[in-house]
Amino acid sequence: MIFQQLQEFRQTLYDSLGNARDALFDLMDAVLVSACIVSFVSLSQSPVFRRGWSSTYRVLQESQIPRTKVLKLLVKEIPTPKQPVLAGDLSRWHRPAAKTLKDRTLTGGGGSGITVGHSYSTLAWIPEASGSWALPLRHERLTSFETPASRAAFQLKQVTRQLSVRPLGVYDRGYGNASYVNQTADIEADLLLRLASNRCVYGAPPPYGGRGAPTKHGHKMKLNDLQTWRVPTQTVEVEDAKLGTVRVTRWSQYHFRKSAQRPMEIIRVEVLKSTEGKQRFKPLWLAWLGQTMPPLETLWLSYLRRFAIEHWYRFAKQRLYWTHPQLSSVRATERWSELMPLLTWQLWLARADCIDQPLPWQSLQDSLSPGRVAQAFASILAAIGTPASAPKLRGKSPGRAQGERPSPRLRYPTVKKRASKRKKSERSLKVLIKQ
Repeated sequence: MIFQQLQEFRQTLYDSLGNARDALFDLMDAVLVSACIVSFVSLSQSPVFRRGWSSTYRVLQESQIPRTKVLKLLVKEIPTPKQPVLAGDLSRWHRPAAKTLKDRTLTGGGGSGITVGHSYSTLAWIPEASGSWALPLRHERLTSFETPASRAAFQLKQVTRQLSVRPLGVYDRGYGNASYVNQTADIEADLLLRLASNRCVYGAPPPYGGRGAPTKHGHKMKLNDLQTWRVPTQTVEVEDAKLGTVRVTRWSQYHFRKSAQRPMEIIRVEVLKSTEGKQRFKPLWLAWLGQTMPPLETLWLSYLRRFAIEHWYRFAKQRLYWTHPQLSSVRATERWSELMPLLTWQLWLARADCIDQPLPWQSLQDSLSPGRVAQAFASILAAIGTPASAPKLRGKSPGRAQGERPSPRLRYPTVKKRASKRKKSERSLKVLIKQ
């Protein structure tokens, strides 16, 4: 039967949802068939949304999405004959003007500017060796009490518990530090982390000399200082169809200063001769931690698959309208964000039987991207229907009582996670003066 896998997934998902599941399914279908919206409430004008416009907001307040059941449902779709690749990253939902939204923090930096809003940590399965598909398994808000490393480690631990094989977790340089390495020590997963080019790592300590405390660190290697490099353990050169001639170099038994108990393999990827001619690429530094290391010729390609999650963030914001609604409730923003993985997985399961429906100015595609599947989802939904029940007439709401005036909504201050050294010294000086 056509789209059988998609129908089974939608029915199982519908059965596992809690309150307001009918309205929640209508909202998801409205997102998938709406190519462009003016505002969030305009989703209620979609033909597949059979409820009143106010239900678009109410459903996000009243619905319940069981995270454990949904995670088991998603992990069940991952084939495990070979090691699955999981990519983790962080994205931001900027809300500088939402003073009534609780737990906003300063986000951004690193050249992108600093603003106020919420940060979301995502862990996604990368199903293909190339392409833009990334299927999120976890997409959760980062509270003001957490760090990106602690939330990413928690997500990886939750997913690995459901998998029957040991996955490979691939992360950007924001996670290539001792803090994340220590927090993932008890997780049954291999790690491939990008390192900043100015980072220092340390070799294995020399043998104990018999006097004093044993040495924890050996030779210091600064990645951007050629003079500190020792003879590499292995060097290979490979020919890549896209990049050209690539040299991959490995140094064994190195560690971060604050994670001496977790040795790593340090890998340097350098493009010697690019197929693009004069284009030059900066060397890429990676660290691998795990049990059985894959061949060096193919290991570095696993990191390049991480960029699929960047495509997913753009797709979620532009086509799934993730950051489009101006919601004033933390609960509503979290429920809306939890729908993003479910929407993406439905597009993935529809991909196998989907027939491309290009616009007049588009050419046909052999391998459909998430946007092209979403473009044809209206016809798919017309063929398979929906497990959600039709709404029942409840009469007309009496509305607000005459003369009733709601109280102003609470304003919340921006949470600042770190105080500068100057502010800390001023604060301690004030304490001394009071004493």
